[in-house]
Amino acid sequence: MSAPTTADPTTRTRRRRGGFVVGVLVALAVAVTLVSLSRGDYPMGPGELLQALLGRGEFTSTIVLQWRLPRALAAVVFGAALALSGAIFQTLTRNPLGSPDVLGFSTGAYTGVLLLTLVAPPALAGALGGAATTVGALAGGLGAAVVVYLLARRDGVQGFRLIVVGIAIAAMLHALNVWILLQAQDEVAMAASMWGAGTLSLVDWAGMLPVLVLLLLAVPALLVCIPLLRQLELGDDVATVHGLAVERTRRRILLLAVVLVAAVTALSGPIAFVALSAPQLAKRLVAGTGIPLGASAAMGAVLLGGADLVAQHLLPASLPVGVVTIVLGGLYLVGLLLAPALKTLRTGGR
Repeated sequence: MSAPTTADPTTRTRRRRGGFVVGVLVALAVAVTLVSLSRGDYPMGPGELLQALLGRGEFTSTIVLQWRLPRALAAVVFGAALALSGAIFQTLTRNPLGSPDVLGFSTGAYTGVLLLTLVAPPALAGALGGAATTVGALAGGLGAAVVVYLLARRDGVQGFRLIVVGIAIAAMLHALNVWILLQAQDEVAMAASMWGAGTLSLVDWAGMLPVLVLLLLAVPALLVCIPLLRQLELGDDVATVHGLAVERTRRRILLLAVVLVAAVTALSGPIAFVALSAPQLAKRLVAGTGIPLGASAAMGAVLLGGADLVAQHLLPASLPVGVVTIVLGGLYLVGLLLAPALKTLRTGGR
């Protein structure tokens, strides 16, 4: 009888490195959150912040627990959700440009919210109450995903085709969003445009409840699908040989990824580039072959938490966090596009 097999040394080393990276990133996310809670018009030291978190001190507890904590928590939770969504899309498309903002799903979620709140009869949004933006974002994101999937589906969905179709649909949806805003009243259009830039300034506990419910439902379902996702990484032919229903599994996982980004967009608007950059940065830190989901989520929490800290406190004027992520993500995207050319120059064309 053969001896039980164990992971080879390289695999064990990668797992230890991955666990170390996740631990460091989680510690950074916690540190960023604590700094965000302590900064503001009423700054607090570590001791005062701890007392406020424990509910001791009516005034400081109200500031921290009711005013600052929802935004700080949303930054790390939403960043993790966006990064997870981006990691899924990049894994399925096998392309570092595969992310929900590039593919148009974030834009579609924004379109859904605009259609429901500005175009649909007011009675419909009124009947949905506080869940109107969540429903609109889900409907818009899923609708965009269906259109992109159907247009890109020919003998199976190919990553490059999906990205090209997604970019085209995103451009069309962006034009539709601009037209809707131009038809709205000035004050309504300005508020919707500010929200459309991606902001956490409107986050409160009441608004976070439906979003957290969606995330709590989507994340466990995604964890169940991780083994299937790893099989898809091996290629459609290998996955089919292993008995996997490739297209049905891909649709199921894509649905979960769209739910993640739509839930975030419903409350904060479309926050760009976190889903694009976080998985690739995590992959480089872990130095593995695939895209690590845990490290990607932790990296997304650090990126969005840090970007919101910059947007609130480190600039001359407070800005929507989406403005900061666009600047940082734009620099990352330029570097990503220039990397092949720079590599060619270093190797002398070899």
